[in-house]
Amino acid sequence: MKLFASLLVTACVAAFTCAELFSSMAHLESALFAERDIAVAIQDYIHEEEKRLAKLKSIAEDYAEHSEKALASDKNLLANPINAYLYMKRFTIDWDKDVAPNFQSNPESDVHKRIEELKGYLPKYEDLKGAVTALLRLQDTYQLDTNKLAQGRIHSMVSSSMSANDCFEIGRQAYQNEDFYHTALWMKASLDKEEEEKNKTVPRSLVLDYLSYAAMMQGDIERALVLTNELLTLLPHHTRAQNNRRYYEKLLEEQQRKQRGDDGGAQETDEPNEYTVRPLDEYRKGEEFQTYESLCRGEETHDYKLKHKLKCRYVNKNNPILLLQPAKEEDVYLDPWIVVYHDVLSDYEIETIKKLATPRLGRATVHNARTGKLETAEYRVSKSAWLKDDDDAVIHNVNNRIAAITGLSMETAEDLQIANYGLGGQYEPHFDFARRTDQSDFYIQNGNRIATFLFYKEETNAFRDLGSGNRIATWLTYMSDVDAGGATVFPYIGVKLFPKKGAAAFWYNLYRNGDGIYDTRHAACPVLVGQKWVSNKWIHERSQEFKRPCSLNMDE
Repeated sequence: MKLFASLLVTACVAAFTCAELFSSMAHLESALFAERDIAVAIQDYIHEEEKRLAKLKSIAEDYAEHSEKALASDKNLLANPINAYLYMKRFTIDWDKDVAPNFQSNPESDVHKRIEELKGYLPKYEDLKGAVTALLRLQDTYQLDTNKLAQGRIHSMVSSSMSANDCFEIGRQAYQNEDFYHTALWMKASLDKEEEEKNKTVPRSLVLDYLSYAAMMQGDIERALVLTNELLTLLPHHTRAQNNRRYYEKLLEEQQRKQRGDDGGAQETDEPNEYTVRPLDEYRKGEEFQTYESLCRGEETHDYKLKHKLKCRYVNKNNPILLLQPAKEEDVYLDPWIVVYHDVLSDYEIETIKKLATPRLGRATVHNARTGKLETAEYRVSKSAWLKDDDDAVIHNVNNRIAAITGLSMETAEDLQIANYGLGGQYEPHFDFARRTDQSDFYIQNGNRIATFLFYKEETNAFRDLGSGNRIATWLTYMSDVDAGGATVFPYIGVKLFPKKGAAAFWYNLYRNGDGIYDTRHAACPVLVGQKWVSNKWIHERSQEFKRPCSLNMDE
């Protein structure tokens, strides 16, 4: 376009310079050469436009094929974290690189306005960042191999393979967060992919630049130097790489001198620094968090001596609602008493609840004990909505069924909370009840300090506005199966419950004397593959006086 315009300007200048062509046949004949050059310019312009339109056509066909395949599938393709990440990248980085430069339209045209409107439904850079964070969380929690992820493999499930550029972007995001552990993992995967690619998707020199710096930050100066030398073979005049090479050579000389003891000091041994291991804060290095993640992976962390006493039974509680269809009750743990009730919701009820909740879903929040305010947090990633008893007959029936099975009153219970866990959705270890007074900053089990908490007097007021006392019990219903991950785990006692559509878990949060049962500390593991829907019914103390009488005896 610019070339064509330039030639036209040149032609116009020539026209002015050679005014009155009709008065000279020589000058008139020279106009034929200008005509020829204009024809060439127009042909070049058409050729460039055809290339641009061919690129757009290819992109449009790719979008159509991808969306058609995804929408026709029985399973949500975006429920796979690799597919989800690639989808986020497709409409952020890839859009800006491939689509935007090739899509030249009048901002006032209907097509342009329509596309701008539809872009409002598409992922944004914030979503891409969240997708990368979720993917790294899943990689760590479930100990997934980087190369297998790059190949699109999660356990036995296979999805789209990543390109070198896809791996590079994950490493780059980690680099921006000064997470050089994951930077090194994914830049190495990007290099491996780059070697396999015929049509290169990212310059090898760029990957080497990031990877060499990550190696240096991890303390591996020799590797940093090797990578920098390779970078300089590709780009000999790369100024920063030249400076880095001199710096790394100097560091290696100092290391060798110390190892020889030339400076009279003690010899030092190489030890891993903070960037050679997964970045974790002090809490996440502790036993509780490590146990939580082990349980999420399905590992056995406790030897439960009373397994032989666990039973399954039909119960009707002498309640008319349960006489014709008793509840299927399965013991999971005896002290604290945790049970699972099977087939408590029908598919129709589940779909009705999801339909009612979906328009109301908003990012789930947690109660900040210091400020007393609700806020979002990285350790709770989901969206939730609240449904009242009179929102629909299904909600009313579900509440009545919970009352019948638990034997507790729903009069002061909270509204039914619906939660939908998305990409890597989780809720790290927490209590459902509010601590009543200041507590010690650690919890003891078998004589060992296993976790540190932040307890505040303000928690006494957590449910003051409700006027219904503390949360005496929790009812948790699974409204979907999950392909992988998403378990509910209890780190102190080693219990793990994997989602089963239509089943519900139930446990008491408080002893009869009102003290909290700390062994009910639990967590929702990250969803690895699939989509997780649950509903929570938190039952409060008030109105339970005759349903579950108080007692000063904790063991009663």
